[in-house]
Amino acid sequence: MSFVNYSKILSSALYGVDAQLVEVETDIANGLPSFTIVGLPDGAIKESKERIRSAIHNTGYVMPPKRITINLAPAHIKKEGSAYDLPICIGILSALGVIGPESTDGVIILGELSLDGVVKPVKGVLPAAIMTSDMRFNSIIVPKGNGPEAGIVEGLKVYESGHLSEVVSLLRGELPLKCIKTDYKSLYEQLSAYDMDFNEVKGQEHAKRALEIAAAGGHNVLMIGPPGSGKTMLSMRLPTILPRMTFKEAIETTKIHSVAGVLAAENALVTKRPFRSPHHTISDVGLVGGTQQPKPGEVSLSHHGVLFLDELPEFKKNALEALRQPLEDGYVTITRAQQTLTFPSRFMLIAAMNPCPCGYYGDPLHQCTCSVSAIMKYRSRISGPLMDRFDIQIDVPAVRFSDIIRDGNQESSHDILQRVEKARTVQQERFRGFKIFSNTQMSSRHIKKFCKLDEPSVGLLSSAIERLGLSARAYTKLIKVSRTIADLDGAADIKSHHIAEAIQYRSLDRTPLGL
Repeated sequence: MSFVNYSKILSSALYGVDAQLVEVETDIANGLPSFTIVGLPDGAIKESKERIRSAIHNTGYVMPPKRITINLAPAHIKKEGSAYDLPICIGILSALGVIGPESTDGVIILGELSLDGVVKPVKGVLPAAIMTSDMRFNSIIVPKGNGPEAGIVEGLKVYESGHLSEVVSLLRGELPLKCIKTDYKSLYEQLSAYDMDFNEVKGQEHAKRALEIAAAGGHNVLMIGPPGSGKTMLSMRLPTILPRMTFKEAIETTKIHSVAGVLAAENALVTKRPFRSPHHTISDVGLVGGTQQPKPGEVSLSHHGVLFLDELPEFKKNALEALRQPLEDGYVTITRAQQTLTFPSRFMLIAAMNPCPCGYYGDPLHQCTCSVSAIMKYRSRISGPLMDRFDIQIDVPAVRFSDIIRDGNQESSHDILQRVEKARTVQQERFRGFKIFSNTQMSSRHIKKFCKLDEPSVGLLSSAIERLGLSARAYTKLIKVSRTIADLDGAADIKSHHIAEAIQYRSLDRTPLGL
């Protein structure tokens, strides 16, 4: 074995939802035996020294009693996680002359090592594969189980390995491994089907209509009703009537799930629109993202999908207020002392709440035990600015027994989806060149251009605003919902009956506090 003393292996570091190139430099010199890793490594990387020693020994190679220095460049970027185990190990073996330096040129390497040399899966492989392709490197070596995720990227050689010895043999040209290629089109067909449908929901025609409008325009919805009225059931079926994810949307969503480490091993690509339903005890960091090394929160994991908040008033006030920026901007910015990261978070917010603490205010079948002050205090937990962000507010009353036992066929998700997609197609044509894709994303200039009102509509809207005391933001939401209703109706212009229906979806404005 002839020492070359120095080697350089390519790997990657996660920065938000993207990957940056990291050079793993290895220097082996004479001196007192030591193993030093520099370049802002975190605790997991510092601990990798023992894993690497054992993996090299148990694979049949020998680490000489030399002074080994590992540098992770660029040094100003914080490195974290166990994905550097394999590149560091390959760097040492390359510096020892086990692997020729030319064999690692243009190859990105990722992987965690166990003590016996087994290569374990890591998170953030898809962003690393995209970076590899964008920088025009030759190939990427990933752990067994991460191959399908990286194989989504077209034109990239992806090699999947389950053991350190396999990686060494591959780089030495002794073990020809098959390139992993993922057929994302077949994934769409296999994974895009839902196991629930709107035809399973009995009654609640008014709520179904509201959710159809929400899906057609991308609007946020607040549902108010007693326990057991079907609010959660309706919300869980909303993704079934949302337009199918495009490949670009699927890649963006998969990157976030990969970085967060929640991407299922059997699902290399997220093909269904996400549905996230965090518990009301979640913190603001868990909801919008954060920690010392910022990670995506629930709002980002819901990107291009649905974020469902059940029992809305029970959420912490600071967590709810943190939703205001991502709801308006479509992204969340997290600032820490060392870095500022931006995570995409364009989602539909669906929330559910009871009309009062006991849940039965206004229910003809149950006696409400709450005082007026208790109801006011309960509803005041949701601030006015946050309430204004809900385009649609609807009552979801208890389901009648006659609806439960009725055998008549309910409209399926497929039937509703056809109308939703037709309305979305109209919006895509309308907003071509404006970089927006649905009515809910319209700004004031878009509303002025695309939402012209006739005199009867202006009169009805003026009367409603004066009587309900709507804010300027609520007025804007009303216009956007009216535009979506007109699109579903196939109408080029907003008419007074579209405005009238939109007003019906401002439940809390029509009956302040429900009292």
